[in-house]
Amino acid sequence: MSPTLWLTTVAMVAFAGNSLLARLALADGAIDAAGFTGIRLTSGAAVLALIALRARRETGSGPTIGGSWASALALFVYAIAFSLAYVELGAAVGALVLFTAVQATMIAWGLVQGERPSRREMAGLAVAFAAFVLWLAPAVTRPDPLGTLLMIAAGIAWGVYSLRGRAAGDPMRATAGNFIRTLPLAVPLVVVSLWQDGVSAEGLILALASGCVASALGYIVWYRALAGLTSLAAAIVQLSVPVIAALGAVLFLSETLSLGFVVAAAFVLGGIGFALFARQR
Repeated sequence: MSPTLWLTTVAMVAFAGNSLLARLALADGAIDAAGFTGIRLTSGAAVLALIALRARRETGSGPTIGGSWASALALFVYAIAFSLAYVELGAAVGALVLFTAVQATMIAWGLVQGERPSRREMAGLAVAFAAFVLWLAPAVTRPDPLGTLLMIAAGIAWGVYSLRGRAAGDPMRATAGNFIRTLPLAVPLVVVSLWQDGVSAEGLILALASGCVASALGYIVWYRALAGLTSLAAAIVQLSVPVIAALGAVLFLSETLSLGFVVAAAFVLGGIGFALFARQR
């Protein structure tokens, strides 16, 4: 298995972990959306700053952090819109809206940049996305308009952040710099949430897990993986995240594993594999 495939797999599991942690924290009211976002970004920045400083001491050269203010803004918009949207939307509807927006953003940019997918790639994408939509369709009735708009914004922002990550240089320094640059916006969210008693002990633990592990470390891995992926491949592979998240919900949240999920998951992952194999050839 190639390094890019290993890195991509780990990153997708981390993304799914973020969805599970957010579901646990926000659905049960253990923490409010502002507090979850603020603690997630602040704790992620702290972990990444320590890693960056240690790397700087070991190498003795190069900047401590990288990234950019534009990428940091995209990261913050994604994080806050994601949290706020899940207050209004169900998990299935939110995942459908989020990843539709991500796919549209990344594939559109790839086409603008001159990437021309082959018929096999498009066939694999069509199979994966159709299975994904059919799996979620029974739960899609009338999503909340505000929540839908917020999740679309989150998807566009995440697509922009991922696209910028392909040329970000050192993944660790870039991710650290992006998280640290969100602090002027993230810290006030934590203060407001604590002042309004919007954070419980359980909510704090879940937000810290999301920030320190699933976000900080997961995004370093994702930036490394992006160096070996085209815009189309990066867009396609993210369709696996809702499937992984649903499987995690079955394993860790005692949700029922339906036959429809098994069939849809097989087609989603098969379509992704076919498209990526076509690109490799």
